[in-house]
Amino acid sequence: MKKQLYKFIFFKLMGWKIVGMENAEVKKCVLMVMPHTSNHDFYLGILTRGISGLEMNWVGKKELFNFPFGYYFRNVGGEPLDRRGGLNKVDSIAAIFDRKEVFRLAVAPEGTRKGVTEIKTGFYYIALKANVPIVTVAFDWGRKEVSFGKPFYPTGDYDSDLEILKQHYKGVLGKIPENGVSF
Repeated sequence: MKKQLYKFIFFKLMGWKIVGMENAEVKKCVLMVMPHTSNHDFYLGILTRGISGLEMNWVGKKELFNFPFGYYFRNVGGEPLDRRGGLNKVDSIAAIFDRKEVFRLAVAPEGTRKGVTEIKTGFYYIALKANVPIVTVAFDWGRKEVSFGKPFYPTGDYDSDLEILKQHYKGVLGKIPENGVSF
């Protein structure tokens, strides 16, 4: 019932489409979600997740998962990040990949909805450390399209790999285009 409601809202009311979901067999990956220029990106992600039926996750500080919101945050794919033991974020998140059978981590490399000139590198190093592919995901407000790229395994050469990943975002417009990174 919820999936049908999500489809009605996303496809009929909003007029959006989803492209490239044929890679659903990938059970562990880092979803590189861009551009992230508006709070509206949140419900696009929730609707896309609900329509696809795929488990898609995000991480947040463990305190977010306490009562009263913990149940809701887990229900929408949240995973508490516990950094005890001196682990940095990359190591802590890579450890989550080790524990889970299915974990598709959505990350917005811009790190904010405000204008930025370059993206943060954490998504890349998480994928490298966890030995999982990066799947590019574009929220294109110009075409009203959420598009998924093919899985890409990072090689360790960030600059060269980023050039390949950036190709998926050519011509993509965020809700507030001036706030997105231009490639």
